[in-house]
Amino acid sequence: MTDAREPLLREIQILDEYGQRRTLHIPAERPLTVFVDKRELVTLMTLGAAPEMLVLGYLRNQRLVQDLADIDSITVDWEVGAAAVKTRRGVADLEARTARRVVTTGCGQGTVFGDLMDQVDGLTLPPPDQARIRQGTLQRLLEAMRQQDSIHRKAGSVHGCALFQGEQMQVFIEDVGRHNAIDTIAGWMWLHGVGGADKTFYTTGRLTSEMVMKAAHMGVPIVVSRNGVTQMGHDLATRLGMTLFGRAANKHFLCYCGFERFDSEPLPEPAAVRVVAGRE
Repeated sequence: MTDAREPLLREIQILDEYGQRRTLHIPAERPLTVFVDKRELVTLMTLGAAPEMLVLGYLRNQRLVQDLADIDSITVDWEVGAAAVKTRRGVADLEARTARRVVTTGCGQGTVFGDLMDQVDGLTLPPPDQARIRQGTLQRLLEAMRQQDSIHRKAGSVHGCALFQGEQMQVFIEDVGRHNAIDTIAGWMWLHGVGGADKTFYTTGRLTSEMVMKAAHMGVPIVVSRNGVTQMGHDLATRLGMTLFGRAANKHFLCYCGFERFDSEPLPEPAAVRVVAGRE
């Protein structure tokens, strides 16, 4: 068994509410495709802290391997993003019991079929001159979310997502997982013939690659999160020309990418606190 650890953080440049660019660390999310006896099984989205243990636990929890002794080796190679599992006697009916898919970071709630990732290059979002957001609009959007009556405020343990046109909320959904919530909003848009080009999507959950991809498939070019952004979420949004805001609450936010869609209206920086030593 290898011990193929990878860095858990990545350093990027961000733009804050004061119009200042600075360095920030984000989680280094990455895909790990698992092969069992040379057959592709699944792609897991992971930080990569202990990939061999992740693969082992997945095989056990999916009841694909009943006994630890049935596994001959687990080899992880981050250069190709793959984990090769070799068993001693093979896995009976592996193809029938599994299908190629991406298991997301969504607390076990979300599954995104791997083929959707292949469609990213075919997605086109409106250009920055047709879809943008002002800092004042963003702040009013955040204020609307702050005042929104919610299950989370009463009981916790849920994620909330909302779709905005400008500062006007179109629909708000809560669910046990952020993937369920965004999928419900996508269904609402589809049912009502609502396009995403002039919309902003808000979520309480972190912006991983699959959340960014789903927003892109909805045609939404601007995404706001109360939480943070992972490396793959950042990379995918940059590739798509999408604007991502994270750590957004009250008047505070971090614009992670897509600055060209954002009309910054910097707040005055707070005055420095001067500490005067007491005299004896």
